[in-house]
Amino acid sequence: MFFHGLLSPLFGTDSGVTWGFAIIGLVILIRILLIPLFVKQIKSQRALTVLQPELKELQKKYKDDRQKQSEEMMKLYQKHGTNPLASCFPILAQAPIFFALFGVLNGIGQGIPRGVLTAADVSSAGAATIFGAPISQTFLGSTESMVKVVAMIMIILMSASTFTTQRQLMVKGMPKNTGAPNMMLQQQKIMLYLFPVIFAISGVNFPIGVLLYWLTTNLWTMGQQFYVIKRNPTPGSPAYEELEAKRALKNGVKATEDEASGDVVIEEPKGQRQQPKNEKKKKKPKNPKNPKN
Repeated sequence: MFFHGLLSPLFGTDSGVTWGFAIIGLVILIRILLIPLFVKQIKSQRALTVLQPELKELQKKYKDDRQKQSEEMMKLYQKHGTNPLASCFPILAQAPIFFALFGVLNGIGQGIPRGVLTAADVSSAGAATIFGAPISQTFLGSTESMVKVVAMIMIILMSASTFTTQRQLMVKGMPKNTGAPNMMLQQQKIMLYLFPVIFAISGVNFPIGVLLYWLTTNLWTMGQQFYVIKRNPTPGSPAYEELEAKRALKNGVKATEDEASGDVVIEEPKGQRQQPKNEKKKKKPKNPKNPKN
């Protein structure tokens, strides 16, 4: 409602542009507030990367006792202040806001004010449309063709952006498999296929406004992750090796890939090669027939 009040003088109180950008503004505000949690998530993931050799040793030591293996792994996580489920923290933090927005938009569709909305706000939002689709309508709950088209396009974009984000993290941002039990990699594999399916199935029951909320937050997540992978990649990941190779190339250092391990090897510059000195040209012998030569 704060963003709606700011945008109303520009686009109108009942405009779908006003309500749509109000939802987008809500997403941006929430994601800015979640940046500290995102930083904590990154630090936890980096700590897990460092622990891979110790996790491998625990797996070998307690390979016949799964329960003991799990207990020792949890002790190791606690000792280093990390958590293998840290990647889920930002999603869990957004859950209350998501359900609140879902309830408010459902109330708008039913003409019932919820939260801080008044009857006038509900009437205004009920008349607002995004690309011809009312923001409070759902794919299954509406018979209007525009609602179904807009909802389906948003659902497809939500699923595609989720898949792209997870795949980008797995291909570029995850450390190479060393044989150790990589909890992060297992989580990402599950999320890679599970989340797009969840969005595709449950999205048909989401109001257009909620679909806009999740599509915007997915795009934010994808851009934020792209920036981190590009500028501050996880040590040992393909993105990290690419960055090191670029830095080496910039500094005039040769970077090659080790055939056995697949790691990028940076060759330190050797001493500058001493240029061979040009020998003085020998004077041509004088021609006795020509004393001038």
